[in-house]
Amino acid sequence: MKTIFESVLSASRTLNLLDNETINQVLLAVAAKAEAETQSILAANQKDLKRMDSADPKYDRLKLTEDRIKDIAADIRNVTLLPSPLGRQLMGVERPNGLTISKVSVPFGVIGIIYEARPNVSFDVFSLCLKSGNACILKGGSDAHDSNTVIVGLIRSVLESFDIDPNVCTLLPADREATAQLLNAVEYVDLIIPRGSSSLINFVRENARIPVIETGAGVCHTYFDASGNLEHGAAIVCNAKTRRVSVCNALDCLLLHESRLGDLAAICAPMKESNVTIYADQRAYDALNGNYPAGLLKPATEESYGIEFLDYIMAVKTVASVHEAIEHVAKHSSKHSETIISEDDANIALYDKMVDAACVYTNVSTAFTDGAQFGLGAEIGISTQKLHARGPMALEELTSYKWIIKGDGQIRA
Repeated sequence: MKTIFESVLSASRTLNLLDNETINQVLLAVAAKAEAETQSILAANQKDLKRMDSADPKYDRLKLTEDRIKDIAADIRNVTLLPSPLGRQLMGVERPNGLTISKVSVPFGVIGIIYEARPNVSFDVFSLCLKSGNACILKGGSDAHDSNTVIVGLIRSVLESFDIDPNVCTLLPADREATAQLLNAVEYVDLIIPRGSSSLINFVRENARIPVIETGAGVCHTYFDASGNLEHGAAIVCNAKTRRVSVCNALDCLLLHESRLGDLAAICAPMKESNVTIYADQRAYDALNGNYPAGLLKPATEESYGIEFLDYIMAVKTVASVHEAIEHVAKHSSKHSETIISEDDANIALYDKMVDAACVYTNVSTAFTDGAQFGLGAEIGISTQKLHARGPMALEELTSYKWIIKGDGQIRA
């Protein structure tokens, strides 16, 4: 493992010599190669899928299709259209003694990514790391090992065709020992980013000796205010819950103003088609009883809230005011994505100001928390912390900075 880390560190330094045009050519070649090798990628992915129960919420994250590979390739191409985040002068000043001081954006160097059953992450991470001048060490889970092996092999073959050291994209073995080694590679790795379940993120945070940016776990709420538009609200709730249940921006809890209990059946009606199970508090349960499939309606307990379901399951909580909704979010949110459905400007302003989350929406589905949707190209993750990066992390968030100081013989007294 030490030899691997040394090779990646050495390769990372060579990236400083690549110009943006060459980087874009490499990324375009990887996108084309991914599409050309679709069948070999899908064949490897099928091996992974056969080892997983199709009822497992991770199954959808693991699954690749022709359309998903086309989308991956499109995201890579989108990254090439973005300006380079490197070499930007963030600040410049000339001091009275004649020193010129500049603050300039630079790569981190080597970034380690630990992720679970999401082989698309291999492409996303590589494209963003290369564009931002970083080498990447990928530590995927055993669930997606066959998929990741083929994908990284494809990427490395493109790098070699451009005479670029392929170690700038390195896949570690899928075992736990490799994870432990990566978390302790202090001399070789500059940053660790975990992507996956809360248990994975907690493990990385508690065991890493390297700086960590937390991403992933999303316990997301939608508050339907007294003034909320019913037509828009029903569509937003259904989209946020059912568009793709296995992702971190999926809706987990609907908070409903008590004055809108009469509309709850209409709000939830679109979700019947997707067989969404609803855990409702007593007032919401009574409003839905007889108006929602009995087999999909269950009484909520306190344990029903604060859960990232990653499945066709949603909790419903009745609240008396926007203030109570904000308090519920403060108690149960993972600070990922939160929405208010309202036409009341004062309540919207209060929600925006008081809700502590990376992304706070008004009359919009939480499904939009995504780097591509924000115009950032692909994303490396959604940061739920506040230090350095927050929300969708893309090119700018994968850079640090250094100070460049120039003078003409000055010495300090």
